[in-house]
Amino acid sequence: MFNDIQQVTDALGQQKYISTDEISTVMFLSSKLGKPLLAEGPAGVGKTELAKAWSKATGKRLIRLQCYEGLDESKALYEWEYAKQMLYTQLLRDKLSEVLASTTSLSEAADRLGAEEDVFFSSRFLLARPLLQAVTADEPVVLLIDEIDRADAEFEAFLLEILSDFQVSIPEMGTITAKHQPDVVLTSNNTRELSEALKRRCLYLFVDYPNYDSELSIVRQRVPELRDQLAKQAVEVVQNLRTLDLKKNPSVSETIDWAKALMMLNADSLDKKTLETTLTVLLKHESDVQKAKRALVDGGKPDPLDRRPPRPGTGRKWN
Repeated sequence: MFNDIQQVTDALGQQKYISTDEISTVMFLSSKLGKPLLAEGPAGVGKTELAKAWSKATGKRLIRLQCYEGLDESKALYEWEYAKQMLYTQLLRDKLSEVLASTTSLSEAADRLGAEEDVFFSSRFLLARPLLQAVTADEPVVLLIDEIDRADAEFEAFLLEILSDFQVSIPEMGTITAKHQPDVVLTSNNTRELSEALKRRCLYLFVDYPNYDSELSIVRQRVPELRDQLAKQAVEVVQNLRTLDLKKNPSVSETIDWAKALMMLNADSLDKKTLETTLTVLLKHESDVQKAKRALVDGGKPDPLDRRPPRPGTGRKWN
């Protein structure tokens, strides 16, 4: 679909995803080589958004599997609809006498039953979960396996067959091979080390927090109504917050939320009061909020918004 890396960058940009050369290159190669992509990085840097933007850019339906501790095969691949199977057994009882009415021996009855279609474990009673939906889809799709690091190592091992051969095994039905190979994107917040076997099957991409220029471009694109000077100030504050030793750094999505909040408050600039009262949009731990106030407001660190030279013998402070 894409002939070069620039086309990938442009297509993602049309979906309001600001891509770097590295991201575009790895996405291009993943598509051309037919290999899954493993995107690792801090929470909230746009890994999931990358899969969503790729889905829209390629025109392929997105199928998402959200991982969590305890996720198993029945929730990710398939499960049997037992309620429907029970209804089928009632119908079978009514029909059984008709099927066996003319038989004269037990072996003949068994042969006749064996000749009947085994519908009890067939597709009509199979409830497809995201992995099976992606394999059996009639059109190419994008399969997002989100936050794989939250799932157990056993589930990670279960994925290897799908990522290697794009097929799944169902004991009652056999092996089902993908009609169209899906574009697979796995994301990880790096809360645990993934297996070498999984990494070997994927192209690897580390998505970090964006630099100042990239994050400013994201804010301008996502919140175009925000005054340009205020957008610059907001992004600079966020960039400075990430240099502090916080329990949780503000994510890109939280930067966007903060920009929207500032716009809704009709803020003209970031003064002391506005910064103090809106920090909780960015920071989600009280200890982080207090540390940020000391650093940005109380002179514990040079204030990125105050361009005046500091007064002799003091740090930069809000007036």
